[in-house]
Amino acid sequence: MSEHDEDGYSGEAVLVIDGTEIATTVDLRGYFQPIDGYYRWYGRVATNEQVSAAAGGKKTAVEIRAGEYSAKGELSDPDPWDRYRIMGTSTPPFHVPTSLEELNELNP
Repeated sequence: MSEHDEDGYSGEAVLVIDGTEIATTVDLRGYFQPIDGYYRWYGRVATNEQVSAAAGGKKTAVEIRAGEYSAKGELSDPDPWDRYRIMGTSTPPFHVPTSLEELNELNP
């Protein structure tokens, strides 16, 4: 855990790159930055040949859908294992608790 209280999602997702939908698996985290008022989310996309072909090893705009949630973000260059980093600002593609009651349910 970092200095921030993090939220997250791990599981199946669909990436939309240049109009093409690609099913994949992601591991995402995020946190609210109170100084600038933005929610920042980030993570990794599992190795996927279709993602690699569509992104071409460079930064690429992407829409990510995880269940009922979606967001626009950016893929950056891949790591040595061909896993692309994904990041975005504002509404994340996963549920974030928005009330004290929800937080208490998650952390009894």
